[in-house]
This record gives sequence, C-alpha cells and structure tokens, in this order.
Amino acid sequence: MPYHTILAIETSCDETAAAVVQNGTQLLANVVASQIDIHRRYGGVVPEIASRQHILAIESVVREAVAKTPGGWSAIDAIAATYGPGLSGALLTGLNTAKTLAWARGLPFLQVNHVEAHMYATWIDTTVPPQFPAIALIVSGGHTVLAVIHTHGQAERLGGTLDDAAGEAFDKVARLLVLGYPGGPAIQTHARAPKSVQRLPRAWLHGTYDFSFSGLKTAVSTDAQLVSAQLVSAQLNGDETALLERRAELAYLFQESVVDILVRKTAAAVAAIDAKSVIVAGGVAANGRLREALQKKIRVPLHIPPIPLCTDNAAMIAACAYWHPIDGNLAVAVDPNLPFVG
Repeated sequence: MPYHTILAIETSCDETAAAVVQNGTQLLANVVASQIDIHRRYGGVVPEIASRQHILAIESVVREAVAKTPGGWSAIDAIAATYGPGLSGALLTGLNTAKTLAWARGLPFLQVNHVEAHMYATWIDTTVPPQFPAIALIVSGGHTVLAVIHTHGQAERLGGTLDDAAGEAFDKVARLLVLGYPGGPAIQTHARAPKSVQRLPRAWLHGTYDFSFSGLKTAVSTDAQLVSAQLVSAQLNGDETALLERRAELAYLFQESVVDILVRKTAAAVAAIDAKSVIVAGGVAANGRLREALQKKIRVPLHIPPIPLCTDNAAMIAACAYWHPIDGNLAVAVDPNLPFVG
C-alpha cells in the first residue's frame, strides 16, 4: 500500500470529523464534533444548519487531529474525504477542505464512499480482521444495505431498503412516541417487553434480501399517536402510568420487529454464500438488542465496531482509503446519491 498514514475528513451529515489512521488499522487520532444537541430541538437533522456548523467546526477539528498525530503533518502520506452519499451542503465542506489541504501540501487525494467506509470501522484496532467472502450489513440513519464483500474493492449488493432506512425508522417512531432524538438510543432505553404476547408486522419481502420499514412505522403510528395524545391529558391528571407502560411496550415491539428482520436476512445471506465472516456497521449497529440477536443467530465470526466507531466518523474513511484507495482528482464533485456499488 503506497499510503501508510492517511488523514481523513468526514462531513456527510451532522458530524464534523477528522482522523488519522496508519496502515488501515492503527488509530492515531480521532476527533468528532457532534451536532446532536443542536438538531435535537428539531427532532432530526436540518441540512442547512448542519452545513453551517460544519463550516464553523472543520478547521479546529482538522487542526486537533493533526496535533494528536505523532510527527504532525510530516507523518501524513495522503488525505481522504467522503464525496458521497450524504447531504450535498455538508459534503461540500469536508470535500473542499480535503482537496484544498491536499493541493496546498502536495499530497495525494483519495475519494471515499461513505456507505462502504462504514464496514471498514471493523478493521480499526483489531487483531482479527474480517475474512472474505464476508456478508456486510450496513444500517444507519440514511442507509440499510446487505452485501457480499468478495475482497477489498469488490462488493456485490444483495439488497437494501425500499423505503425508510432502519435508523430513519427508529427516529420517526421515537418522534411519534415522544421519546426524543436520536431515536435509536431513545427507543432502546425506553423499550419494555409487554406482559402479554404481542407482535408488530414484519415485511419479509420473500425471495429477496430487500427491506421495508414504512409499513411497520404505519402499524405503530396509530397506537402511538393515541398514546401520545392521552399521555398529555393523563399527565395533567397525574395518572399516566399505564400510558407510559404502553409507550414502552410499543418501543419494544417496534425494536423487535426491526431486529428480527435484519438478523434473519443477514443469516440467510451467510448460509446462501457460505460466508466466512459477517460485518455489521453503521449507527444502528450500536443497538444492544441487535448485537445480542446477531451473536445468538450468526454462526461465523461476527465483526461489529466499538460503539464510538458505529456512528459517522473519519477513522472509517481513512481505513477505507487505505484498503481500497481510489485516487481522486481535485475536480471531483460531491455525489449526494452515490450508490454503494457501481
């Protein structure tokens, strides 16, 4: 590999991040400026606000990452950045910063697919990397993809969501249940199993590796809206216990439906291609119930990043650029709808 130490920048959504990774595995510096508190009041990411915050934070984030790197700029062999998919305004900040730094310092520039990069978080600081062929389940707020990875740079998309991404569904249902933002941690925290046997629907889409979560969201919405409306009245009367319990049950039932679909389809793909390992990455990979279910169901080595590397970060961008370097030119533009493969 020609580029041993890579500085990467990631600004595809609402995290301003810079990291330095050596040899695709050793994390030397990792800095993330989160915007969660800013967007929480709106119940989701506001693209225009996210873009402005990236501009305000990018210089200090990059400066801190380089300062934490032994040798500083002299140790950097190349600069990488996300060019898609993501929010166009957010992507522009990170991509243009990276290209400017590469030009100013005479360093190679590497362009990285954000979705592909998520799975490379499993290579960081590990002694046993994933073995090929591997099944990759990438689940985040904006993406849900199931793929087979034959080797670095050779992936085959098996399926993906036909509507909402899994993380997006978590956010929407959490908003319906008035549980807060981000939805994934909120639902996981509040979920409580019902005392009686209950079940929300699953969209199996038999014969495919595709996913659909919009029907599940609709199934929970009527009950959720009723509970939320009644909860306001009950709180005024000091008698909200039963409604709070029902809200917790809905959170549990929704989470179980999503986890069940993700795990079963992943296991089916493993069996179909005789995979040697499974990679699970993206923000939803931080969900404790999903991790537990995968560990019980998957019979080959399972690779899930530590929770800080599940959400958007630049370390995964640097690792991806090392193992699958795509030389970019300084004229490359952002591609908000960049596909996972092709």
